[in-house]
Amino acid sequence: MSESIFLKVSSPNQRIATVLLINGAVATVWGIGALPERTWPNLLLNAFYMTSLSVSAIFFIATQRAAGARWSANLRRIPEGFMLALPVASLLLVSLFLGRQHLFPWAREGAFDHASRIAGWVQYLEAPWVFVRIVLALALWNFFALLVRRTSLEQDAGSEKSLLLHERMTRYSVLFVPVFAVTFSLSVFDWLISLDPGWFSTIFAIYVFAGTFVQAIAAVTFVAVALKERGPLGGVILGRQLHDLGKMLFAFSTFWAYIWTCQYLLIWYSNIPEEVTHFVSRTNGPWLYLFVLNPIVNWLIPFTVLLSVRAKRSGKVLQAVSLLLLFGHWLDLYLLIMPEEWPAPRWGWPELAIAAGFAALIYLLLVRALSRAPLVPLNDPVLRYEELVRPQVVHGLTGAKE
Repeated sequence: MSESIFLKVSSPNQRIATVLLINGAVATVWGIGALPERTWPNLLLNAFYMTSLSVSAIFFIATQRAAGARWSANLRRIPEGFMLALPVASLLLVSLFLGRQHLFPWAREGAFDHASRIAGWVQYLEAPWVFVRIVLALALWNFFALLVRRTSLEQDAGSEKSLLLHERMTRYSVLFVPVFAVTFSLSVFDWLISLDPGWFSTIFAIYVFAGTFVQAIAAVTFVAVALKERGPLGGVILGRQLHDLGKMLFAFSTFWAYIWTCQYLLIWYSNIPEEVTHFVSRTNGPWLYLFVLNPIVNWLIPFTVLLSVRAKRSGKVLQAVSLLLLFGHWLDLYLLIMPEEWPAPRWGWPELAIAAGFAALIYLLLVRALSRAPLVPLNDPVLRYEELVRPQVVHGLTGAKE
């Protein structure tokens, strides 16, 4: 691509997002002092959501490069934009360690005095070790984000080493996948499972990963459609690319539903007291309605809507489904975190203000990242092939048939 396309940011949207961010910050500061039992869980929910979105954007890029996918080459700046929110998300997530006594039973005095069945986890859940694991995982994710972004921008600077940089980014991607698998599993244990140290599931990390990857696909799809229909990429993003994104949403939301069903049915069937506690609290009382709503939002509606090819190629449909899935992953995390903290769901100004503040922060960081580099990567060998070589090959094959 020889022509640089940049994003022009709307000032009214930025002002609205800034107001929401300030409102969320005020709610956070006030809530930590006045309502810590409500504020800290909300901060954990939204900070983990933001972090999972950022790191899953790196994973999205990594899977595309490792698989040699060409169809998404001109969409790479979108997941890069979400990826660049990772440093801020990491700082916010690490800061939650200050409120660990309000969140995690293992951080309270005498937490394991009468818990012999999990005594083997006492050393593993000591605060210094938990902090080291958290910082190590976040540092590795930020390191790979820096490598990917630096290589991507270096490729924009000149075409002499474009193929070398293309291969280098592929190597980084292949290396990131196993690193992500290990560190994400550890992080899921430290941030989510340890809310109830007496419970454990062998496929819990896969379950959270499934929702996280759907979150990344939905975020990329939502922004891609927005840039195509109301932005500068109307002639760049093609209908077949929207179709591919729709197929990914369809496939991986079904994968999430499969893991959700497996985890629930295996625990329900075995009926082991140490395992059923997680679902007992979530399938009784006021939590039951949200528990039933979860698979409807995250699978049933997307599956039904995206069955047809036409729906997968419709920008409006894809945006609606993507927005629903982004909310669905937030709801999924809400059900993983809040029943360990509250006897019933709570909805009020603190919850809404903090969630809106985090959404505004993601938006501001995204548009800042997208506006600081060409929306379509420059000097990418895959894009040059699509522009120069592929049309000639297609024309040659057509001519041969005639």
